[in-house]
Amino acid sequence: MDGSDIGRDTAGSGALLLGIDIGTTAVKVAVFTADGQPLAEHSTPYPISRPRPGWAEQDPWDWWRGCVDGMRAVMSAVPAESVRAIGLTSQVNTHVFTDDQLQPLGPAIVWQDQRCADVAAELDARFTAEDKLRIWGSPITLDASFVGARAQWFATANPSAWADTRWVLGPKDFIAAQLTGRVATDLLSGVRVAGPQGYLPDAVGLVDGLADRLPEILEPETRLGRVDSAEVVVGTMDAYSAVFGSHATEPRRGMISCGTSLVVAGASERAHPAPGIVTFPPRHGYYVHAGPTQAGGDAVRWWSRVTGLRIEDVFDSAAAGSPGVLFTPHLSGERAPLWDADIRASFLGMSSATTTADLSLAVLHGVAMSGRHVLEGVETACGRSVPSVTFSGGGARSALWAQIHADALERPIESLRVRDSAVLGAALLGAVGIGIYPDIESAAAATVHVARTFVPAERADRLRPLYGMYRATHSALATLHADLAAWRQSAADPPIPEA
Repeated sequence: MDGSDIGRDTAGSGALLLGIDIGTTAVKVAVFTADGQPLAEHSTPYPISRPRPGWAEQDPWDWWRGCVDGMRAVMSAVPAESVRAIGLTSQVNTHVFTDDQLQPLGPAIVWQDQRCADVAAELDARFTAEDKLRIWGSPITLDASFVGARAQWFATANPSAWADTRWVLGPKDFIAAQLTGRVATDLLSGVRVAGPQGYLPDAVGLVDGLADRLPEILEPETRLGRVDSAEVVVGTMDAYSAVFGSHATEPRRGMISCGTSLVVAGASERAHPAPGIVTFPPRHGYYVHAGPTQAGGDAVRWWSRVTGLRIEDVFDSAAAGSPGVLFTPHLSGERAPLWDADIRASFLGMSSATTTADLSLAVLHGVAMSGRHVLEGVETACGRSVPSVTFSGGGARSALWAQIHADALERPIESLRVRDSAVLGAALLGAVGIGIYPDIESAAAATVHVARTFVPAERADRLRPLYGMYRATHSALATLHADLAAWRQSAADPPIPEA
């Protein structure tokens, strides 16, 4: 029986689709009908350990426990035998080193982790701008989250563990291997080490032995194995899964996914390399261009912790604030489009009259400003403007933040029926894998719906000068941030412990 036969059979019998998102702060599991209606969902939170300044780690078994608990919870709410496909997505540029029995050899290094910044800078410096265009097709930056930098650091910090390492895996690939016994990844998740023809020799050859420790590359819709009645497919990274789950696969459609970080993406028929923006390999006749920031919802979570306000109270506070304070949300450095590990967050323009509400509003504005900054790069890569943008992720639960994004970006923002677009995208990959839809573009077109559109307020252009000042902060303060980073490093300075 081929995939199309499976699709005709399952579509006619009420097949259900399960999506799993191994995120930065929680595992989200949801079950959907074949037309994208959510039926049940479950979220299991877990911590990030920060044992040293700049470090961020997780226990891979927390991911596994979250998946098991979530699958049990949602499948108890529906006819379990009707769940016919399981799709996976996860945080990207988080890495776990395992032995040949898939046992982790240490904590997973989370994408926020900056311990490898110096290693990455040395590797990045080996390539000229022309080299990068030839190898990757765009002027990317190999930063602290680059798998080669992680592997080099791990091999140096703990040679015996590196010798025992059989696999270097992302979270979804670790979970898929636990579920099915098969180790694989997808091209989209490995964009900095892989291309259409497989792993890039120039990238994986930076570290001795890395190429032999990376999993085989398969299409995201490829079936890996079964869990009861369901086929498990490879899946893809959270940003690209959100592209699928927000139907941002067509030119002139844009996406903002506001989770722990903010991811901005757009699609085009042609690629126009843009600094600081990742252009993914062409797929089905189009290119997706995207940029992830370092802190979206994480900035709100930080402000909640600092002020003692609950998350929902931060938004209530912001609604009573007045604009005028500038916040730069670079709490752990910044990724797109700056790719600067040294830069840190700041409030500018405070006075004795500044209130907590003003600062809460500044935090929401600052994240939206970072989204506009990335969107400008995405539009350059697309070669055209993106007239409207979908808004999904946890941040989309706030109508206030959706409106702030519409005002800051000066264009309509479409809030989606399914806010957790990455989870839906993962489920849709499962639907394609078993033949319910012929491709992910058709699946997205049939299942993604706009719940509400936010248009820019009448005087939204009043934020334009504030955005100009936001853009100016990086060049104005870059030397200061670099000096502070050097001072922090010299002040910390104990030897690096073994991994």
